[in-house]
Amino acid sequence: MAARLTPLHALGAVAAVIAASPLLYLVVRANAAGWHELTDILVRQRTLELSLASLGLAFAVAGSCIVIGVPVAWTVTLGDIPGGRWWLVAAALPLAVPSYVAAYTWLAAFPGLQGFLPAWALLTLCSLPYVILPVAAVLSRIDPAHAEVARTLGSSRWQAARRTTLPLVAPAAAAGGLLTALYTLSDFGAVSLLRFDTFTRVIQTSYRAAFDRTSAAVLALVLVALALVCVALERAVRTRHDLWRVGSGASRPNSRQSLGAWRWPSVAGLSLLSGVSVGFPVVMLLRLMAASQQSEADPGAWLSALTNTAQAAGLGALIAVALALPIAVLAARRSDVVARAVESTAFVSHALPGVVVGLSLVFLGLALFPALYQTLVMLSFGYAVLLLSNAIGSIRAATGQVPAGLEEVARTLGRGPGGAWLRVTARISLPGIMAGTLLVLLTAMKELPATLMLRPTGFDTLATSMWTHTSVGSFSQAAPYAFGLMVLAAVPAFALARMSGGTGGAR
Repeated sequence: MAARLTPLHALGAVAAVIAASPLLYLVVRANAAGWHELTDILVRQRTLELSLASLGLAFAVAGSCIVIGVPVAWTVTLGDIPGGRWWLVAAALPLAVPSYVAAYTWLAAFPGLQGFLPAWALLTLCSLPYVILPVAAVLSRIDPAHAEVARTLGSSRWQAARRTTLPLVAPAAAAGGLLTALYTLSDFGAVSLLRFDTFTRVIQTSYRAAFDRTSAAVLALVLVALALVCVALERAVRTRHDLWRVGSGASRPNSRQSLGAWRWPSVAGLSLLSGVSVGFPVVMLLRLMAASQQSEADPGAWLSALTNTAQAAGLGALIAVALALPIAVLAARRSDVVARAVESTAFVSHALPGVVVGLSLVFLGLALFPALYQTLVMLSFGYAVLLLSNAIGSIRAATGQVPAGLEEVARTLGRGPGGAWLRVTARISLPGIMAGTLLVLLTAMKELPATLMLRPTGFDTLATSMWTHTSVGSFSQAAPYAFGLMVLAAVPAFALARMSGGTGGAR
């Protein structure tokens, strides 16, 4: 039976097409190569090796983030550890550490680091909040009556958690794992510094060094296919678990549970995790900044880069949320073929390397909108395209928790579809919308390859200034920009932790 198309379907499709516009450049470039050259690139052993390396790293990072992140989220949300609510804030702070900054600090201390294992470890440390925050948000809102009913039926505490809590947590963990996998597939800075070849590093080399744009475009399309695999796996997990309630009354807040003998080992583990993910990079940056005081420093350039970073990331977050709203609401309210296609199309852009999005928008800008070439609007739109999925996941989850019947009641009172959504769903799901905005803002501040390609002439951000100094081996000069980037990104990271239950969750 064909899906009934609505204006929401149309809005979502338009937003998805806009977000997927960089794919047009890839298709045009790959099509120009001809079938023979295209096949030759696809069947190369090098392509298979890059596929296995990229997908293997993405699955390894996503898997380790879920294995570590879910217990951490439970401990900081429901465990009776000292200062429990603030541990969630600490767990969110790795979001403020760009992967290339983490790699840069560890390489400054241990110059021999390279390969798969360091890349896996560093990307895991930087990506853990993508799992911890959504899982913590779900745990802080789960009605304890679920587990209590299971216990009255003879289940042990673990069996009750496995049968009641884990099914509710699984969609949030899968969504976090998806973001982690897509972030890993699109990462350029860490794998480049650690000399581990993935698609992003080879694509960057093909574009910037060998000028082989056709080969790079084909490899980017393979990367898109890998991203679709990750999206399909996440959707399979999400659709297998339905949200449910026990009874029709209001849910009770969860109370913190005793960890017993595991209380202080848990504190030690959380302290170690915070130390290696945030503490070590901060200490190394402070040491490098102390060394940089011996040379010429430019406070004016640093302040200008700070202002430019906040301005571009802020505008990018607004554009991303404007595009994400119709897509996320459609995905939450509809499950037909069109809705699934729209959501998948929007998620694919997250796996594209920043250099690919940058060059795609340069191509489209010069061909269709020359007035926007090398402007702040083009740079911010690039951020929105790259990070759209960050906003979609949060808004979709928040909208899905609002019963559709509430909008129907508003419609019976004379409101139109848009008015009913604004008056009811938007108000209730506002925390999720704000969380998506903050997540895009935070990640845009750290974006490097697309910024290098799309920034206006003379427009330096903290990320590009740091990379400029790092590329010539001036680590001490790069340190103030890296430290400023971490401090600036810590503001939305702190706000995200509070919104995910850090200060308002269980006690």
